[in-house]
Amino acid sequence: MNINISNRNSSKPDGYNFFTQTIIMTLTLMVVGLILPGVHITNVFVAIFAAVVIAMLNNFLRPVLLLLTLPFTIVTMGLFIFVVNAIIIWLAAKIVPSFSIDGFGTAFFAALLITIINYLLEIPARWRSRGEYRNNDENDDFAEYEEVTDENKD
Repeated sequence: MNINISNRNSSKPDGYNFFTQTIIMTLTLMVVGLILPGVHITNVFVAIFAAVVIAMLNNFLRPVLLLLTLPFTIVTMGLFIFVVNAIIIWLAAKIVPSFSIDGFGTAFFAALLITIINYLLEIPARWRSRGEYRNNDENDDFAEYEEVTDENKD
């Protein structure tokens, strides 16, 4: 669910920019709105605006929340991050008009679904970048391996 504004120093594949992330988050929000009865999104434009707001909250508020909840995250072995994601989604629902979530439990399940669906929607981009990585290994810029021996041995 994490959306970065900047593509620098990112673990995301090349070409995976803010526009692509917003489209993926918009599609994800629309699917979650269809699956979960407690998530209400009136139209695509609301989903786009909600995706942008979630991106902004992820970039500015999420690092602070992760730092404040670090002890809980360590004790739960990382599972508390879903609670942080639910807080982000719940706040986005409070900010964006025509996007509502019935309660925090629904926000938690929405965060879980968004994580799973985002992962599934990112697979093609990962495969594409994996193929580019393999193609870069086949270039002939490097010499063949040759054994180096120490000629000054006694």
